[in-house]
Amino acid sequence: MKMKAQLLLMPLLTLSGFFTAAQQKVKLVTVDPGHFHAALVQKTMYPEVDPTVHVYAEKGNDLQLHLDRIKGYNSRADQPTKWNEVVYEGKDFFQQMINERKGNVVVLAGNNQLKTSYILNAVQNGFHVFADKPMVINKDGFDQLKKAFEISKQKKLQLYDIMTERYEITTMLQRELSMDPSVFGTLEKGSPDNPSVTKESIHHFYKYVSGSVLKRPAWFFDVTQEGEGIVDVTTHLVDLIQWECFPEKIIDYKKNIKILDAKSWNTLMTKDEFKLVTKEKEIPSYLQSNINNDGNLQVLCNGAFTYTINGVHAKVSVIWNYKAPEGTGDTHYSLMRGTKSSLIIRQGKEENFKPTLYVVGSADQAFEQSLHASIQKINLKFPGVSLKRNSKGWEVIIPDQYKESHETHFARVTEKYLEYLKNNNMPSWEVPNMIAKYYTTTAARALANKGK
Repeated sequence: MKMKAQLLLMPLLTLSGFFTAAQQKVKLVTVDPGHFHAALVQKTMYPEVDPTVHVYAEKGNDLQLHLDRIKGYNSRADQPTKWNEVVYEGKDFFQQMINERKGNVVVLAGNNQLKTSYILNAVQNGFHVFADKPMVINKDGFDQLKKAFEISKQKKLQLYDIMTERYEITTMLQRELSMDPSVFGTLEKGSPDNPSVTKESIHHFYKYVSGSVLKRPAWFFDVTQEGEGIVDVTTHLVDLIQWECFPEKIIDYKKNIKILDAKSWNTLMTKDEFKLVTKEKEIPSYLQSNINNDGNLQVLCNGAFTYTINGVHAKVSVIWNYKAPEGTGDTHYSLMRGTKSSLIIRQGKEENFKPTLYVVGSADQAFEQSLHASIQKINLKFPGVSLKRNSKGWEVIIPDQYKESHETHFARVTEKYLEYLKNNNMPSWEVPNMIAKYYTTTAARALANKGK
């Protein structure tokens, strides 16, 4: 018993001695995979990752759906993967994961109610952590996360969240253009009523993933387990505001962030819609209190807030509808307003519901020359990008080769994380900015719920 206790407290070898050795592999441990993002991390194989992945969870639909997705990747005709999933089922799955220590990187994407405690316990026991958003859904979770980052630093561990939207091409080019003062000028400060930065997204409960209709777990619609919308998808939007507006700058949440206004509201689902998307026969008991007088389920999944970051006024908004109109899907709108131009991503009907980047600036020849020169510089990174003038300004024409799917972006984030593991070179701004990001979302939630 004494030896076992010592084992629980024994940290893994530090990065410099563990991952750089040619004979060593990154060994993934998937814990409680209740969200399909856990599987998307494994949609691609990685040379530095051991193909055997140990999975720890309770027996049930969440686990089975995860294993079915991995099996689908392994059996597909085009570039099949070769993952070997070794599964432990049991209520003590987390402690068993600690006891067995079959891997060195814990992957977390599932029910958010316990995710932050999983993160903290994993790093306390010497595991690196690769976690889906959101890593926290409330103020208590935020305090736990700060502690987890402190321990990670002490133990030389890499704790990182999965920010896929940084790898979406229109967002990448919006960032590139905003860093060119000859085109963008400087970022305006804006005002509460007219923010200079806006990020809005619309999502849908009923959607397709990897070619099949996504089955949502029933707990996804319980905000005590999933988290309210104002702390969930907004994580991506706040991250992009920090990443685009203040590239490679450290954000101090105590000094640089101020929440001005916040609100949250429900999306209604009929019982039939709930059953269709979850495949459940009935609405579970823990959701009964959320059923209104008309018999519809109320899901507190929508949120919006305005805040200042380094004195710049920004607005974030997330809306969830049940199902997208035929031929459409999730959409994104993004505005960055500079002193010389505005950079706008639209994804509406005129864009065939595909993200499209526009540059709106002066009609004079000097601006046009500066914009074309900037696009020429961008071509050094992204050959083939060009411009077309239309009624909305200058449309940035992007070759199809750069238009990767949301699912593909998971491989991009994972590759970046693997680089950090191998080289111990995570940028100095990443950790404080993750902390600032989760402060922003949880503080907005607190303000939205004040008085409710």
